[in-house]
Amino acid sequence: MPIFSKLSNAIRFLSIDAVEKANSGHPGMPMGMADVATVLFANHLVFNPNDAAWPNRDRFILSAGHGSMLLYSLLYLTGYEEATLEQIKNFRQFNSKTPGHPEYGHLHGVETTTGPLGQGIATAVGVALAERMLNARYESVIDHYTYVMASDGDMMEGLSHEAASIAGHLKLSKLIVFYDDNGISIDGKTDLAFSDNTLKRFESYNWHSERVDGHDHVAVDAAIVRAKQSNKPSLIACKTTIGYGSPHKANTSGVHGAPLGVEEIKATRIALNWPYGPFEVPEPILKAWRAIGVKNLAVYDQWQKDTPDETKVELQQPRVEITKAIDSYKEKVRETKPSLATRVLSQQVLEEITPLTALIGGSADLTGSNNTKTTSQVPITSDNYAGNYIHYGVREHAMAAMMNGISLSNAFIPYGGTFLEFLDYLKPALRLSAIMQQGVIYVFTHDSIGLGEDGPTHQPIEHLAHLRCIPNVLTFRPMDAVEVAECWQLALKNRKTPSVMVLSRQNLPYLSDSRNNHFENACAKGGYVLIEKTGALVTLIATGSEVSVAVDAFNALSDLNIPARVVSMPCLDLFGRQPREYQEQVLGKGLRVVIEAACEGVWPKYLGEKDIFIGMNSFGASAPASDLYEHFGITAEIVVKRVHAFLGKL
Repeated sequence: MPIFSKLSNAIRFLSIDAVEKANSGHPGMPMGMADVATVLFANHLVFNPNDAAWPNRDRFILSAGHGSMLLYSLLYLTGYEEATLEQIKNFRQFNSKTPGHPEYGHLHGVETTTGPLGQGIATAVGVALAERMLNARYESVIDHYTYVMASDGDMMEGLSHEAASIAGHLKLSKLIVFYDDNGISIDGKTDLAFSDNTLKRFESYNWHSERVDGHDHVAVDAAIVRAKQSNKPSLIACKTTIGYGSPHKANTSGVHGAPLGVEEIKATRIALNWPYGPFEVPEPILKAWRAIGVKNLAVYDQWQKDTPDETKVELQQPRVEITKAIDSYKEKVRETKPSLATRVLSQQVLEEITPLTALIGGSADLTGSNNTKTTSQVPITSDNYAGNYIHYGVREHAMAAMMNGISLSNAFIPYGGTFLEFLDYLKPALRLSAIMQQGVIYVFTHDSIGLGEDGPTHQPIEHLAHLRCIPNVLTFRPMDAVEVAECWQLALKNRKTPSVMVLSRQNLPYLSDSRNNHFENACAKGGYVLIEKTGALVTLIATGSEVSVAVDAFNALSDLNIPARVVSMPCLDLFGRQPREYQEQVLGKGLRVVIEAACEGVWPKYLGEKDIFIGMNSFGASAPASDLYEHFGITAEIVVKRVHAFLGKL
């Protein structure tokens, strides 16, 4: 394939020149993997640059996001309209569509945000699973491959191990990963810290795996053909030279993350017989690349002709028809007034809404504890992709990354459960949910010291603070059945914002009878006055489990002729978006007391110098929940004592 060498060199030099102009970037990976990318795009990848969102396109995910110029070069060469030469020249510059690492939504053809190693390959497992799920529902409409380029760093990250394990278990045979096996990382040769037999490891995960010369176009092509014929996911370890063609920097860590420099670029142009100036792609080579860009137009046109318009809509917009179900549930619980754990109430809401939505549930081996599976849900297995519940196993991080991939299909809304304490295992993927504006829903149960006897290792006293500091995340901590239903409604409404449902293990009283308006979604503004006395001197603000503490304190203060009000604050993030006038109206002008079995976190934003926070300033302990609330002073008695002491000083 002689022409392929020239096609590959076009990728190499666009990448070299862009990194040099920016004086920043990673030229080594694009130079090393250009041959593999050329074979893939020319001979296998099914895509249409004029419709980057075509549901049945093959997905190409650059997990080694530092090599972003490989992707940007490919998009420009194959004719994606937004990927102009001007954008290539503006690589890594402010407001360009070509940032340092690929960012979803910035440029057509970028399938997911990558950069943190391991995230791309794990997200791709979710993308590949979504393809199988859609194929089970629309067999003649969806049938595409997911291709990934991954690095040594991806292979080292623990996340990739989790994701590869479940991909093999689910037999995602249309997932093909190219491993850039160049033996170099930032510190030097990978054998400084990495001596795995990667192929054997992936074989143990039930993958098809093989190694090829990544610069042999024929060998790479044959390996892709074999991978397509396998009934397992495939790993193709491509033995490459990082910085291929650079006379003095190839096969060194020096070419990984720094420009080659003017003199080395001159030498590389000579070595690869590329007598063209910076950013110059000769017309015959550009024409050949543009021909690759339109090679699938007949397939695309036939798909458009054969696919009903109704199906096209379903593939681009998740089904959510829950308003009547939520209202009906709220009416029911107003009659029954259940005093149950909010995790149990969440399952009740899910029972009502899962048949009416495109929800795909799951849990990281805590289904019975998270209460995430409903009676209408069927597990997804390698024998049944038509199900709608995923058993992720003890793989919190893979679960979160896979949910991002499932969400990116645009046809499903994934939710997954674990204990709130295990947020730390998956927060990098949750952060990407927020960056990519994906409406993934995280169900975190066992939300405080209220879980009791499991002790401080499982009592997440700091995690609410963590979550509330992440931009574009809605953290919900509902107090009872009505708030649980309303928070689920809001989570499903906000499709460009990930939502976190923070739920209790212990039973909580039903408190919504105190609300003035039973019909509106009171949680929509984040916080509202639940109950109040005229002329309130004190505002008691609480979330979730502690709203009942606030109500008890309110009643005790009333007995002492101290008028107060209780504010339920199920979502500080939404409350922070409200006009200042509304916030002040809810919070009141008197003493403000926040009650939450967690660290203080962002609460000072709403508190004055003399206001009071009653919560946690240490780790928890192992004991029954009631004993812990007593020990740590999160009780109505303590609230009343603190308020009384403050008012006595006035």
